[in-house]
Amino acid sequence: MSIDALKDRIPDYAKDLRLNLGSLANDVTLTQQQLAGTFVASAIASRNDAVTKAVVAEFADKLTPEALNAAKSAAAIMGMNNIYYRFVHMAGGDYGKMPAQLRMSVIGRPGVEKTDFELWSLAVSAINGCGLCVTSHEKIVREELGAEAVQTAVRIASTVHAVAVTLEAAAALGD
Repeated sequence: MSIDALKDRIPDYAKDLRLNLGSLANDVTLTQQQLAGTFVASAIASRNDAVTKAVVAEFADKLTPEALNAAKSAAAIMGMNNIYYRFVHMAGGDYGKMPAQLRMSVIGRPGVEKTDFELWSLAVSAINGCGLCVTSHEKIVREELGAEAVQTAVRIASTVHAVAVTLEAAAALGD
């Protein structure tokens, strides 16, 4: 399945998502690797099989094997970190001073440019709702790539996530 096939599955009541998905898939704000990796990491974070399969089918050939692995790694490691650091932020107290004691070596050696990995981590963190992680990754991406790149990554994340939610609802409701 491709992005076009995915767009065809979006119900008419969510046509704005269809249009946003199409325009973002052709966005020129980010490099091809940044765009493709942001889509892949966001799709994985969306937790929807159809969206993940369609996005990976569309963008995998635009990424080197190392970059595809890094995008998957960003979704995986942020899946863990977003829960942990969201807890630290919400609970307060001494947890922020305690070492996490969680293995996160991929962050130091992601297999792609650090900025690209940070961009993908930002998109996933936005989907997962971790304010602490969003703040941390946004600062790095903004300093390296600018505010427009930050906005584009979050626009991709929000649209991909909304498509996943809509497809789940459509399936449940028989739309």
